[in-house]
Amino acid sequence: MGTLSKALAGCGGYIAGPLALVEHLKCAAPGFVYSVGMSPPLAASALAALSVLSAEPWRAQRLRERGRQFLELARVRGVDTGLSAGLSVIPAITGSSLRAARLAEALFRRRINVQPILYPAVPEGSARLRFFVSSEHSIEQIGSTVEALAEELQRL
Repeated sequence: MGTLSKALAGCGGYIAGPLALVEHLKCAAPGFVYSVGMSPPLAASALAALSVLSAEPWRAQRLRERGRQFLELARVRGVDTGLSAGLSVIPAITGSSLRAARLAEALFRRRINVQPILYPAVPEGSARLRFFVSSEHSIEQIGSTVEALAEELQRL
């Protein structure tokens, strides 16, 4: 089971396994009963993304490096990153939804686009900003973003 969003620039997901399992899930899993198959453009974009990853493995390596860098810098600056492993999606846990929204707005004014994840998507008290790191982010961009995040957290 996996997702086609984020890393594969698509939407939806997949389940691989024996035919009997897949057929059972299609007929019985609540999320699939009234669902339709994946659209051809989404399948094509996922295949294209997999082709790029296969042809250019340095992208995944650089992504892991940038994610680790973001996580390490954030922790040094006292940012609560929860249980993050430092991959491509890293949270900055703020606590309240209001605090997360205010922080996202303050960072947007500094030209940093990060979306708040608020109640009811997460339990109240664990609202956060979710940073999506890409292989195309520079070391300097990662550093300046974490610096701005830490500064704005101090101001809240």
